[in-house]
Amino acid sequence: MELLPLSFVTGWSSGLNAYATVLVLGLIERIHPMAEIPDTLARLDVLIIAGVLFALEFFADKIPYVDSVWDSISTVIRPVVGATIGALLAGANGDLWTIMLASVGGITALVSHLTKASIRLAVNTSPEPVSNIGTSMAEDTAVITATALAVTVVNPVVIAVVVAVLLIAGVALAIHLMTRVRRGWRAFRRWWSRRGGVPEAGPDV
Repeated sequence: MELLPLSFVTGWSSGLNAYATVLVLGLIERIHPMAEIPDTLARLDVLIIAGVLFALEFFADKIPYVDSVWDSISTVIRPVVGATIGALLAGANGDLWTIMLASVGGITALVSHLTKASIRLAVNTSPEPVSNIGTSMAEDTAVITATALAVTVVNPVVIAVVVAVLLIAGVALAIHLMTRVRRGWRAFRRWWSRRGGVPEAGPDV
């Protein structure tokens, strides 16, 4: 198994749903041990924590504006998880290979996360919940499928190429929807202010 494309795929997946990524890798390692998957991810305590947090995110991610709150909290968590998985894949020896895989996982997760958060702000401008739920379900399915295939197919490079196309398409879509993203950000600020959050300040962007 090639670790560089695997780190890229798991970084992308972590940017969308870090807990699902950890859970899928851990379950695969526990059911069918693979040398490339770190044993740490298959520990029972790690699986329980990842499972509980995945369940929380599963529901929070499908509620308009609550998903944006969750995304805000996850801005640090998702890239850190992506980088950590990359480092574990390399053996976490502190060598150049570890640094490279950690960087690939972390940076990819950050780009993936920012793209997801932006698109979800745009989706939240829709008055009906179907778009939000459908988008979230599509993300969950993509994360689970891509992560599972990356560690089970003969050549993970193929999955990495598909993920790269999805990442580029996501960034392009977020840029295309920038007007709606700004509108969603303004609506989120109003929603947050009404619930006792930080009051709106300064001109809207």
